Amino acid sequence: MKYTSYSYPSGRAEVAAFVVTGGVTEYHVMIHATDPKQTYREQMNVVLDAYAALLKKELSGAVAVFKRYFLSDAANQAELLLAATAESSDCALSVVEQPPLDGTKIALWAYLQTDVQTRVLPNGLYEVKHGVYRQLWMGGSFNRAANSEYQMRLLLNDYAMQLMEEGCTLADNCLRTWIFVQNVDCNYAGVVKARNEMFVTQNLTENTHYIASTGIGGRHADPKALVMLDAFAVAGLKPGQIKYLYARTHLNPTYEYGVSFERGTAVDYDDRRQVLISGTASINNRGEVLYAGDVRRQTERMWENVEALLKEADCGFGDVGHIIVYLRDIADYAVVKEMFDKRFPDTPRVITLAPVCRPGWLGEMDIPRADGECAGAGGFCKDNQCLFFFFRTRGGDEGVASAPSAAYLHPGTAGGDGAGNHTCEGRLCRFGNGHSAK
Repeated sequence: MKYTSYSYPSGRAEVAAFVVTGGVTEYHVMIHATDPKQTYREQMNVVLDAYAALLKKELSGAVAVFKRYFLSDAANQAELLLAATAESSDCALSVVEQPPLDGTKIALWAYLQTDVQTRVLPNGLYEVKHGVYRQLWMGGSFNRAANSEYQMRLLLNDYAMQLMEEGCTLADNCLRTWIFVQNVDCNYAGVVKARNEMFVTQNLTENTHYIASTGIGGRHADPKALVMLDAFAVAGLKPGQIKYLYARTHLNPTYEYGVSFERGTAVDYDDRRQVLISGTASINNRGEVLYAGDVRRQTERMWENVEALLKEADCGFGDVGHIIVYLRDIADYAVVKEMFDKRFPDTPRVITLAPVCRPGWLGEMDIPRADGECAGAGGFCKDNQCLFFFFRTRGGDEGVASAPSAAYLHPGTAGGDGAGNHTCEGRLCRFGNGHSAK
């Protein structure tokens, strides 16, 4: 992942770029206002202008796939934002009250891709198409049912119907959800009950699998909306492309303490592995909150847990596109910011005020997307066979994956591009010419 930052008058943009020669380039963008003394309108314009400048120059050719705005007071701010962006609403959109803890009123996470075809489907989902794959995004879904349980049930039922219209199901195609809960300490129990019961009807059980997810405090502009849902699905995947992450040395299955989500999910495409890490906090493999009252030690354990999940997918923090950090207590911001600045100085991120679903957890982080090259210079191993990729050298760099071959090559056979004999070491495909890829 390549990290770059850009400065603007009263604003800053942090960009992570994942580039594979001949494939889709992915950009993770975090834009911040930097002058807390400005009015909301002024800060909003700073963020919007910075995004427009990036699109015109540094991200030229990329199209937005998903955006999420973090606001300090959605009831008073969302309407002005939606009016200002009406003509440029170019993707799935989420607007949530989760105040940025740097003292500003607005921040933006944007996810963009190149070489894709996009459109809004009749059912409201946002389609992003490349080759045989269709990404289906949904942002900011809500309703006004009587309580959080009924709202969650309706949201999931409606979303399942939308997927069915596209020939998809929750179990087979949905890879990631974000559930924002107003007054999470009071309303999260209803969300859990509705999700657990609805998932059973969709063949999502402890014996099959669940969906990577974040359930966190957050508010819609409408005070009657107790729950808001963002979601991401992919059509065209085959079962063998999806791997669920557990990190059992550090974490336990969520069903053991009555909830239903996966800790993380890894998806192998032709030229990359995408890793989706759920909201993760300071927890052990017995489901217990660790280091009560100590935000520093909780943050360190949170990192340890996330790193274990990434390692299970043969990735690391260097593959992370961006980080969203949620804190319960505004007074913990200075400590946590200092820690993240030191360990992740270049990774795009935002730290927001958003209580975690258990009061004992002082903070949580999620990594909506990390990207690793499955075949940075050759291929990756599956079932002790190397899925072979042609590669070419770019400048003086190590070989970079391009178009994959259609065949699996057995260990010890020669590659058709001169890579020579190769062997499988776990997920690592090692070639006779010294290149390796995972």
